[in-house]
Amino acid sequence: MSQGQEPAFAGADWGTSRFRLWLMDRAGNVLAEKRADDGLDASRAKGFSQVLEGHLASLGAPGDLPVVICGMAGSRQGWVEAPYVHVPANPATILAAAARIPDVSRDIRIVPGLAQQGERPNVMRGEETQLLGLVHGKPGFSGLVAMPGTHSKWVYVEDGRVSRFSTYLTGELYALLAGQSILRHSIGAVAEGVDVDHPEFTAGLTTALVPGFSLLGSLFEIRAGMLLNGLTQDAAAARLSGMVIGSEASDARSKAPADIKTVQLVASGRMERLYRKALQAAGFDCETVDADDAVRKGLHAAATGLWFLL
Repeated sequence: MSQGQEPAFAGADWGTSRFRLWLMDRAGNVLAEKRADDGLDASRAKGFSQVLEGHLASLGAPGDLPVVICGMAGSRQGWVEAPYVHVPANPATILAAAARIPDVSRDIRIVPGLAQQGERPNVMRGEETQLLGLVHGKPGFSGLVAMPGTHSKWVYVEDGRVSRFSTYLTGELYALLAGQSILRHSIGAVAEGVDVDHPEFTAGLTTALVPGFSLLGSLFEIRAGMLLNGLTQDAAAARLSGMVIGSEASDARSKAPADIKTVQLVASGRMERLYRKALQAAGFDCETVDADDAVRKGLHAAATGLWFLL
């Protein structure tokens, strides 16, 4: 942290396998940051408070600096459970339910996740903070938000409130099929490096967007293509990626109201490029919101609402 700069709060994204911490000023500018592998399991063994205080000390954070946390640290398996807030929910409702860590010297809050009851039950934890960042300063925002990941979220926001959402196990399904199914023999170690410009990604995507496409009825064609047609490992990985992402995009398009033309795509790097191509192929326009920026802006929005920093 530069001399003369005083942080107003610390924000942490504390997930299952990773930990990210930022010291920020009142305007949300990052003054210092720390990234570590202190996910839930490692932190539970060491002690959550000890892990957090160690990282804060390494950044020179004052002992009374407030901290706002998002992610799985607020799950039942985390530090302190931050119970889900049911949708529809606006930012004020979400922040009013933030859990405060007891028996510690500093003010530490955990942002709660969101839950959807009814015939299509669903939950999210962590993505709600990115949504806080997306709508911060836009109280009347309405739109459809796509949030790719291990468990991709598609979220409808109406007048600044999260109204409903869906989850697709796209990332997890791809990892399982590529690493643990019969397709692992066709894909090998190249599963993580799919090129958005690979013709087989485009082919898989195009196939998945055809009405009536069956993902379960098409997956084994990748194995057969390797045995009969010499499909290479990188081509097999690209085709599988196109198929699963295309299936997600096709289903989301079929459920979206006809007047929704643009999707806010919260993603970064290769994931952003893959999903942008898929969503455009499905007929959406895309406006990209960097995923890391959304987390930081969401933590800043949470701190603003919790401690009236501005």
